[in-house]
Order: sequence, then C-alpha cells, then structure tokens
Amino acid sequence: MGALFKKIAKAPQDLVSIGLLKIKGLTVMGSCIYSDVKADNMYLQDHVILFVQEGIYKVRFGNQEYVVRKNEMVLLQKAIIIEYEKCGDPDSGVLDYMMFFLKDELLNEFIQMSKLKHSYPAALVPVTVNPVNDRLQSYFASLKPYFKEPEKIEDELVKLKLLELLFDISDADEKILYQFLQLKRKEPSSIVEVVEKNLMNPVSLNDLAYLSGRSLSTFKREFQAIYNEPTFQWIRNRRLEKAKELLTHSGLSVTDVCFATGFENVAHFSKVFKKKYGIPPSAVKKSLKR
Repeated sequence: MGALFKKIAKAPQDLVSIGLLKIKGLTVMGSCIYSDVKADNMYLQDHVILFVQEGIYKVRFGNQEYVVRKNEMVLLQKAIIIEYEKCGDPDSGVLDYMMFFLKDELLNEFIQMSKLKHSYPAALVPVTVNPVNDRLQSYFASLKPYFKEPEKIEDELVKLKLLELLFDISDADEKILYQFLQLKRKEPSSIVEVVEKNLMNPVSLNDLAYLSGRSLSTFKREFQAIYNEPTFQWIRNRRLEKAKELLTHSGLSVTDVCFATGFENVAHFSKVFKKKYGIPPSAVKKSLKR
C-alpha cells in the first residue's frame, strides 16, 4: 500500500518527464508524447494552456470534470489544484500534448501590445475547454523541432512564439482574448475565506494574495489587521496544530500528515514541529503506540 497522502506536484516546477523550453531559466513550454494511463494531482504555479494533439487529457477541478480531446485545448487559471488523468488515443495508444505556462509579465506585455481597453462581461472561469482551428494546429506543429534541441533556442525566440500563440488564440475566439484580461483582473475576495479554503494546500503567500485579488503587500497588511499576527507565522502555526491533531487522533504516518497539512518536505516538517512542541512528530506516534 502506498501513502494515503503524498506531495502534490507543482507545474511547471516539478515537470521532468516532458521536453521543456525556458526563458531565463523559467519553464514556459513543455511537450510530451506519452503511452501509459496516468492520474495524479497538480498545483498550477502559472496560468496554463494545454493543447492535445493525440489522446485524451481529463481535468477535474472541484466537482467538475473537463475532457480535452484531439485538437482541443484547455485554459487553466493559476493557483489552483487540479486532478488529471491522461491516456493515449484508443487506436494508437499515444498521448501527444503541449503545455504553455503564461507568466504574468508575458500576459502584461500581450495585453499592452493588443491594446485591450475593456474586459469581456463574464466572470473568470478557472477551467475553459475550446476547439483548435487550422491556424493553431499549424502553430503547434511549427514548435515540434524546437523541443529536439531546446538548449539552442534563444530566449527571445521562445518569447516571440508565446506571444504569437496568444495572438493566434485571441484571433480564433474573442471570448478567449478577454479571458486573458480576466486573469489579470481578479476581483478582491475575502481574505479569511481564501486562507481557510487553502490552508492545507501547498500554496505560497504570493498565491494567496493572487487568489484574494490583492497585491502581496496589501494582502500581508490586511491579513495582519484581521489576525493580529504575521501571515507566514499564523499559517505555519495553524498547520502544525492540525498536524498534531492528526498525529494524535488518526492512524496516519508522519509522511502522510506532513503532506496532508500543506508541508512539502518531511525533514522540514519534523524540524518546525519539534521547535513548536519540543518533540519530533515521530515521538508522538511512538508514545501513542506505547
């Protein structure tokens, strides 16, 4: 039996099994040809466009499941955790897809270049599936050679190809064009609601600020006013309190408890737990056994 809980992979940080293109060391594109069925969880550090050329890629967010088939793409909002299941085409058994990671800086540049002045009158949808036209299919095909020798591709060329992608997508569907704007204009949400909802997820302060629709400095200032404690310290203490509760009243292992409470490294979890409670989490489990 494997662990009940495990570390949630982050995209693009933890991607190692696909060909990658980067700008200034940061992953912005990935290409993968896959033949097995795989299901897992993934935390999105950037907005993502995923294009399927062969096979099926299923995305689950909340209670909704989205199926992305051949010549379809999905736009995923950043700072969310999705479940995914990917499998090959029923006939060929091959799954061929590309992922594009949209940094905020790139979106800002695209929005300025396209001279957008207003937003589409609709709420931001975290997951959106759309068909791909011939022009976009040709664009994706043009990228294939880039992944054969990624170290020889200059940063500026990769950046130009990403901007080309955004213009091609917006030309294909005006609604997607304004969806990009919505990604940058997130309405302020309740800090308490955002923090409580994501407390046990492996999110950073930047992610929480984004989800609340605030800058990092504003988020920290308003958080301090509400909780009367620095953000990082309050969140870590709440996670440690929950970890102690799980260690004491459940049969979960130390590793399971670590990942279930938003920590990403067992050694670090044990260190901060001992600092707060005077004993390592393993000692809690041993005392319960005795």
